[in-house]
Amino acid sequence: MTSAFDLAEPADRAPGAAPVPVVPVVVIEDAADAVPLARALVAGGLPLIEITLRTPAALDAVRAVAAEVPDAVVGAGTVVSAADVADAVGAGARFLVSPGWTERLLGAMGDSGVPFLPGVSTASEVVALLERGVDTMKFFPAEAAGGVPYLKSLAGPLPRARFCPTGGVSLASAPAYLSLPNVGCVGGTWMLPSDALAARDWARVESLAREASRLSRVSAGARCR
Repeated sequence: MTSAFDLAEPADRAPGAAPVPVVPVVVIEDAADAVPLARALVAGGLPLIEITLRTPAALDAVRAVAAEVPDAVVGAGTVVSAADVADAVGAGARFLVSPGWTERLLGAMGDSGVPFLPGVSTASEVVALLERGVDTMKFFPAEAAGGVPYLKSLAGPLPRARFCPTGGVSLASAPAYLSLPNVGCVGGTWMLPSDALAARDWARVESLAREASRLSRVSAGARCR
């Protein structure tokens, strides 16, 4: 199955260039904000957008972005049940992200027909997913679970596993993650400061997204597939 991260590569990307390195992790309180926010992120060079299912507005936000922002690749995060999988895909989500996984949730995501990232925070969870044929994962909560040193220590014994670290990742720490051979991208919220969202300052969001997208030119490591 195509990886969620392959979907984010621009059609005009130069051969050999790094893929988009950052996935904005979005919490939408008002579905009316979803389209202008997504347009700002896309204009800033971050087309792969994870809208978390943490608010009542989330599914309407996914639906709106899927319908009205064709250059965005919108997915759903905080997927924790089979019902979430069905609702998210029904709303137009093109990828799924979970903070953890169970057999039932993994089965539902696998049957969904869209790429998915199950969450892990321990070596045992990584091995269990590799046994099940899943080699691309979300590492969460990244900073609290050991950060760069922990992921670096996994690269030797578990070279097939690739990660999208999320949780506490910042503009300052992202390059260290992206330099690792088993990291293809990071998830973050730093390009979505709460004051900018409250003010609907989409120009500021676009500027911060552009700054994040430029990380690929200097520090992106192995890509997620």
